[in-house]
Amino acid sequence: MRRRTFLASSAATLLLAGCGSTDDSGSDATAPAPSPIAGDENAAASLVFWSWAENIQRVVDLWNKKNPNQQVTLSGQAASDELIAKFLTAVKAGNAPDVLQAEYQSLPTLITNNALQDLTNSITPVKSAFPEGTWNLTSFGGATYAIPADVGPMMLFYRADLFERLGLAVPKTWEEFGALAETVRQKDPKRYLTTFSPGDAGWVAGFAQQAGANWWSNQKEAWKVAIDDPATRKVLSFWGGLVNSGAVLGDPMYTPQWNSQMNDGTIIAWPSAVWGSGVLAGVAPSSKGKWKMAPLPQWSAGENVTGFWGGSSTAVSATSKQKAPAAKFARWLSTDPEALKVLVEIGLYPAATLGQTSGGLDAAPAYMTGQPDYYESASKISKTARGFDSWGPNTNVTYGQFEDQLPTAVKNKADLAAVATKVQQASVADLKKQGYQVVGG
Repeated sequence: MRRRTFLASSAATLLLAGCGSTDDSGSDATAPAPSPIAGDENAAASLVFWSWAENIQRVVDLWNKKNPNQQVTLSGQAASDELIAKFLTAVKAGNAPDVLQAEYQSLPTLITNNALQDLTNSITPVKSAFPEGTWNLTSFGGATYAIPADVGPMMLFYRADLFERLGLAVPKTWEEFGALAETVRQKDPKRYLTTFSPGDAGWVAGFAQQAGANWWSNQKEAWKVAIDDPATRKVLSFWGGLVNSGAVLGDPMYTPQWNSQMNDGTIIAWPSAVWGSGVLAGVAPSSKGKWKMAPLPQWSAGENVTGFWGGSSTAVSATSKQKAPAAKFARWLSTDPEALKVLVEIGLYPAATLGQTSGGLDAAPAYMTGQPDYYESASKISKTARGFDSWGPNTNVTYGQFEDQLPTAVKNKADLAAVATKVQQASVADLKKQGYQVVGG
């Protein structure tokens, strides 16, 4: 959701292998030896926790009430690359927090900078609490560096009242979605089905995941980059055609203009993620109860798959002097039933299976009064979500390139698929500059 900055890795020779990358013998070719965390997890501790999640102080208060001998102090921070840059600076200066909330795509940058503690030997008590695939989001080279906290399976939000008034059917395929965008313009020129936001690489990545893309993979100690692949080009060509024809807007999300358009019904649908209901409550208060959610349209009829947009994990700083208690807090945050209930109440969708099936998810969000089965539907959609097999070691560079080039392409009504070629070239060049081996390109 925010502008990505370029963070150059200071550990260019460290190779991150995606979970499951193997050599010919079937063993992980680059897996580091897990380092046990020394110390007593129950020892007295005063931990500092950096997080950007709104109202997460409620979760911290719950921990502090239950653990008087291990107190956590929350420090609210900005998200995305601003947080990562500040954290890396703090690590080098020796004053980093003990615990950090980190978005999944940020983990490779932190790991290559030796900024995170290996938690492989600390996750045994909670490993079964998560779907197996979820650990791929936080594991690299056979080691796990963070505990999954929340995930963002993608889905489609739409103004049910306006769909009914205009006689519109919820699209089940992207082909239907494109046709519907044109129908909306014909039936009511004041309205648009949606906007394509060119400055949000995470959003584009979610669409690419759904289409089957794997932007990075590790092959015998070398990286293969596949951003300029058929799946990603298909996604960009689809959206580019709609924007260039005027069927949908090409304006960014999260601006005062977008807020107003979402609130007054100028925009009547939003491909988003499970946390989208919370955003809508803030930007479109006048249409409470009028929005509903459905599965994301599919590329082929009969398919049932979605991608991820957003989500975060809890990591322990490599320089923390209280690693054992910090790891205990990280595990608790993502698995304790009471903590999971509060996470749901503050708008985060838990990564843990228990968090998706009980507690705070029994009732729909207050904003979605028109859809009582909101979380039941979200749980079914979540089971169909796929991410990339691995994040690349310079994900931040890739995201930054998309967010530099897509707005210009939209403004010039250029071929959006050509942006994938440029981002591929820039990403490969950056990996090589940092000293990584790259195959193909």
